[in-house]
Amino acid sequence: MSKIDTQIIQQQAVAPHQIPLIEFKGVSKTYLSGTNALTDINIKINKGEFVFVVGASGAGKSTFMKLIMREEKPNTGDIIVNGYHLHTMSRKQVPMLRRTMGIVFQDFRLIPTLNVFDNVAFAMHVVGAGSREIRKRVSNALNMVGLGHKARSMPSQLSGGEQQRVGLARALVNKPNLIIADEPTGNVDPNMSYEIVELLTEINRRGTTVLMVTHEHQLVRDFAQRVIMIEKGRIIADNSDGGLI
Repeated sequence: MSKIDTQIIQQQAVAPHQIPLIEFKGVSKTYLSGTNALTDINIKINKGEFVFVVGASGAGKSTFMKLIMREEKPNTGDIIVNGYHLHTMSRKQVPMLRRTMGIVFQDFRLIPTLNVFDNVAFAMHVVGAGSREIRKRVSNALNMVGLGHKARSMPSQLSGGEQQRVGLARALVNKPNLIIADEPTGNVDPNMSYEIVELLTEINRRGTTVLMVTHEHQLVRDFAQRVIMIEKGRIIADNSDGGLI
């Protein structure tokens, strides 16, 4: 193989990770109450990255995530997510944007009257998937998080860690290219915290971009991914190997 051929292969291998999936350009957000949540945010998160977002309570992390999901709109600046220009998109386009994302919540948000299988399948019913596709993809998602044997269990029969795994399967089932995990380890024990992040890491290895908010600094250090630190509405540090904290 020639030197030129080798360079082309290397470029093809790294190119997907150099394409911004999320981009903030001069973004600021002030609420009607006068709270200045974010100030002049400029950042890119590329396809295929795993990024921790850290900062004290009230630093602006939640607003940062809400802007990405288009739950809030900035006062100034542009935000591009998955090719959507959020500052110009219509209300009708918001559900289309959110279908490209999977969301994992701290408090699980499972439907208590539905079993594990149906909780995960609910996300597919919302987008109008067929029964055969639902059966296949829900089973695959539950097997990936190690809960294939719990498909008929009710949420009340599961531990906190198992409920969060169901939440992760639900986030995965529609094959999003972005997972947003908002304090996903906040309500599970330390051992399960590591298992949840290991699952997210494996999902990331398969090509899905992962954005995770956390207060658990030891997790951030141990997994050594990119870390964005927010303080008083500004990004004060951005490190590629978890070395900020």
